[in-house]
Amino acid sequence: MLNFSRQRIDKVIAQEKLYSLRAIKSPQSSKILARWLMVIGIIFTIILFVPWQQNVRGTGNVTAFNPENRPQTVEAIIAGRIQHWHVREGEYVEKGDTIITLTEIREKYFDPQLLNRLQEQIAAKESSLLAKDQKAKALSRQISALRDAMNNKIEQATNKLEAERIKFLNAENQFDRNKKLFEAGNIPLTKFQEIEYKFQGAQADYLSAKIELDRVEAEYMDKISKAESDRSNTQAEMFDTEAEIAKLRNELANMRIRNDQYQILAPQSGVVVKALKAGIGETIKERDAVCTIMPLVISDLAVEMYVKAMDVPLLSKDRKVRIVFDGWPALQFSGWPSVSVGTFGGEVKVIDYVNSKPGEFRILVVPDSNDEPWPKQLRVGSGIKGWVMLDDVPVWYEIWRQLNGFPPSLYEAPLDEVLERKQKKDSESYDEK
Repeated sequence: MLNFSRQRIDKVIAQEKLYSLRAIKSPQSSKILARWLMVIGIIFTIILFVPWQQNVRGTGNVTAFNPENRPQTVEAIIAGRIQHWHVREGEYVEKGDTIITLTEIREKYFDPQLLNRLQEQIAAKESSLLAKDQKAKALSRQISALRDAMNNKIEQATNKLEAERIKFLNAENQFDRNKKLFEAGNIPLTKFQEIEYKFQGAQADYLSAKIELDRVEAEYMDKISKAESDRSNTQAEMFDTEAEIAKLRNELANMRIRNDQYQILAPQSGVVVKALKAGIGETIKERDAVCTIMPLVISDLAVEMYVKAMDVPLLSKDRKVRIVFDGWPALQFSGWPSVSVGTFGGEVKVIDYVNSKPGEFRILVVPDSNDEPWPKQLRVGSGIKGWVMLDDVPVWYEIWRQLNGFPPSLYEAPLDEVLERKQKKDSESYDEK
């Protein structure tokens, strides 16, 4: 038992015949399990140090990058009643094709000769304006004539006043001399009184001439003021008439435009996807949508994807994206995009500056020119799942991050090109100052 003897008996006595040896022998299945566990452990340890590309997940749908290529609702500009549908759902229409014909529902526009009536009103107002203009010109000529007459009359009155003034001065001098002579007793009283009467008469004539000058000036100024007032009133009426003409012309232009709105036209070429109003005789309001048009050929397909607000600071323009389209079978390994099957590449083109949904921001993704082209069968509105690819980290770090709920890591802060351009522009403006 201590294995001291040189004579070996283990070959003589088979181990299989001894129950004790058989009982302590390791089962073959345990050895296999141990080997498998060892291999799995080694593989798991290796996997822990394999690079894992972090990513930001999001969902969304297919859209068009150019807004004019997205589904568009056609609205009625005016209220009316549907008279005739010219298209059907699923039918292709060219830009400018008539979709619906409307009839009028407002009493104000029932008159079929409304345009002619407005033109007649404008013509009458223009004739009235012409007559008032001629009246204003006649008043201007009258004012000019009155001013000329006033100047002549004032000149005559001024000349008369000057003559009366000279007479008055002569009479005054003569009166003063004769007064001295009378006081000296050289002339009789009758002679002095005669001269005094002449002096008083000259003085009265002088005062009358002054009054006449003031009267003439006041009389003509009154006539001129009245004529100017009439001219101002006429000009004011002209301005009112011009305003009425402008209003009527505006109404006429609006009516011509309104007449064109009875036919709802296709704003662009595309397919009528859905009729939102149906039936003949149905009344629609202003800005009511009547149908939806979808451009048939879209060359700028994109994906609008919604990501969580906490992940937006990690994103930047031109980040690579892996996309799975609804209806296309795919096998996606988010951290190993190179081994994914059925996914398509994209690049982040736009990151919204405001949230589109509570707690979510929208990003626009365009096809990656260096990757496989997107399927031609894609239609706007198809659902997608996407992963915005970030930096590489070991698998063990990613597991630790997920368990602790930490955000993905970045080696460099994302750049905002729009913000950088604005800051650069502000800096240049400040330097110029």
